[in-house]
Amino acid sequence: MASHGKKYSREGVVMYLEHFGLTEYPFGLTPNTQFFCALPVHREALNVLLVALHSGEGFIKITGEVGTGKTMLCRKLLNELDTSFVTAYIPNPALSQAELLAVIAEELGIHSKKIVRHGLLLQLINRHLLDVAAQGKRLVLLLDEAQAIPPDSLELLRLLTNLETESRKLLQIVLFGQPELDTLLARPDFRQLRQRITFSYRLNMLSARETQRYLFKRLQVAGYAERDLFTGLAYWLIRNYSRGTPRLINILAHKAMMAAYGKGAIRVGASHVRAAAVDTEGAWSFGRKAFRFGLIGLVLAASAGWVAFAWSGGGLP
Repeated sequence: MASHGKKYSREGVVMYLEHFGLTEYPFGLTPNTQFFCALPVHREALNVLLVALHSGEGFIKITGEVGTGKTMLCRKLLNELDTSFVTAYIPNPALSQAELLAVIAEELGIHSKKIVRHGLLLQLINRHLLDVAAQGKRLVLLLDEAQAIPPDSLELLRLLTNLETESRKLLQIVLFGQPELDTLLARPDFRQLRQRITFSYRLNMLSARETQRYLFKRLQVAGYAERDLFTGLAYWLIRNYSRGTPRLINILAHKAMMAAYGKGAIRVGASHVRAAAVDTEGAWSFGRKAFRFGLIGLVLAASAGWVAFAWSGGGLP
C-alpha cells in the first residue's frame, strides 16, 4: 500500500509540473540560489557586501523583516566569493561564548579530541587566522539569525575582530538579522561594536512591479516558457496579501497554483489567490484590510477628481 501511495504521489507531482509546463517547483521555501532574483533591493545588498568584504571591513550588518530573503542573500554571497576568501557559516548563533567558540573552531577546521579551555581555543583560532592571512586570503564569518545571539557572545565576536595584523583585520564578520538586531545593538554597552559596523543595509519589502518580476523570474528558472502564468489581478493580489515579503509571495503563489491545478485552469486568477490567502496565516486579514483602504483611496481620489472637474465648470450645465 505504501509503495502505491508513493507512486501516486510521484505521478501527481509529474502531472502538476506537466500541467503548467514546468521542470521543477518554482516556489519552494529552501534558499536555492538558482532562484536568486537580482531585484534592486537584493542586488544593492549583495554589492554592499562584496565591496565591504573586499575593502577588509571588520563588521557588516544586513537586517530585514522575517521572510525578506536574508538567508538567500547569505547563500548567494557564499557562492559569489572567490577563492581568495575562506568562509565559515553559522546558521543558528544562539550559543553561549564557549559553544560559539567551539562552533567557530569546527567551521574553521580546528578539531580537538578533548575539551579545550576557553583561552586556549581562542589562541588556536588566532593562530589559524594568522595562517590564513599568511596565504594571502581573507577569512569571513557569516552568522544568520544574528538577532538571537546572546549579549555575552556578541561581545566575544567584537573581541575576535580585534585580531589583526598591521595592515588588516584577520577576521571579517557579517551579521544577518531581523530588526531586533538593531534594537540589541542600540544598547549603550554595545556602542564599541556598533561603531565598528562600517557597512549596513536594510532589506525592504518588494513593490508591486518587483513582485511581478520576482514571480516571473522564478517561473522562468523552473522552466515556464509562456509569458504570464498569473493574471494581472492575481499579481496585484499576491503583492497585497504578502505585503511584498518574498517568503509569503512563495507560499501564496504555490497555493494559488495548486488551487488552479485542482480546477484544471492553466492560468492562475484572482479567485485562486484569494483561496490561497484564506489558507495562509495572517495573509487574508491583512489583505482584506489593505484592499479596503485601497478601495477607499480610489473612491476618494475619484471624488476629488470629479469635484475639481465640476469646480472648473466642466461638470456644470
